[in-house]
Amino acid sequence: MGMERRCPRVLSLSGGSLPRELEVGNVGLRRLLYGLYERRLAATLPPDRIPRHVGVILDGNRRWGRAMGLGASGGHRRGAEKIEEFLGWCADLRIEVVTLWLLSTDNLARPADELVPLLRIIEETVAELAASRRWRLHPVGALDLLPDQTARTLKEAEHATQDVDGLLVNVAVGYGGRREIADAVRALLHEHAIRGTSIEDLANVLDVEHIARHLYTKGQPDPDLVIRTSGEQRLSGFLLWQSAHSELFFCEALWPDFRRVDFLRAVRAYAQRERRFGA
Repeated sequence: MGMERRCPRVLSLSGGSLPRELEVGNVGLRRLLYGLYERRLAATLPPDRIPRHVGVILDGNRRWGRAMGLGASGGHRRGAEKIEEFLGWCADLRIEVVTLWLLSTDNLARPADELVPLLRIIEETVAELAASRRWRLHPVGALDLLPDQTARTLKEAEHATQDVDGLLVNVAVGYGGRREIADAVRALLHEHAIRGTSIEDLANVLDVEHIARHLYTKGQPDPDLVIRTSGEQRLSGFLLWQSAHSELFFCEALWPDFRRVDFLRAVRAYAQRERRFGA
């Protein structure tokens, strides 16, 4: 798997740092330079090297909120506001599938004063994405571990967008990679129990494809590129099975600060790599 940890906050047209006076000075000029750089980056991306499926670990919301004096909920809300913009960037590149990790199974153990507002933000965000009719939403995760209202919102969003001809967006809420594999094996055992297959017979024929057909993302391509923001360099169990051959890109920016230029640089890094698929 390829890995990269590059995501400088200030860029020039040549790819280096802007002079300090531009970094802190003329905002309009800085925006112009960023716009020119973005267009140059986008123009250099080879169409045949664009990832089909991008997974994103939206990390850093709490740190951003606290740094801005808005608290954890303020950071989560700002991070949620970034999602639709990000999906627009993906649609512009004709990416087919995006998986957004919004809440892990571990996060469900957070104190109620943080978890409850976060769940409300997730519900509102998912409902807004569904109402836009731009994306086809698919919840992935252990919905049975979620509060009824949250699980219902996710299922309703999937039903309401099942006929949308657009980017497929996996909304990972209550998601854990180990839990997903355990659920897949459990579903496989139930299926064969109904058929009357013995454990011995199943053991003799079981292969990876049997399990893959029972994952939350069954029928989808595995992620080509996984992006994690906030500078952390680990997957934390994100798409544990599916990311075996994914290219990894770690960005220093906290998720609310993640910009289109950062995204384009991640896609460029992916396009420049020679994929070895585990070799």
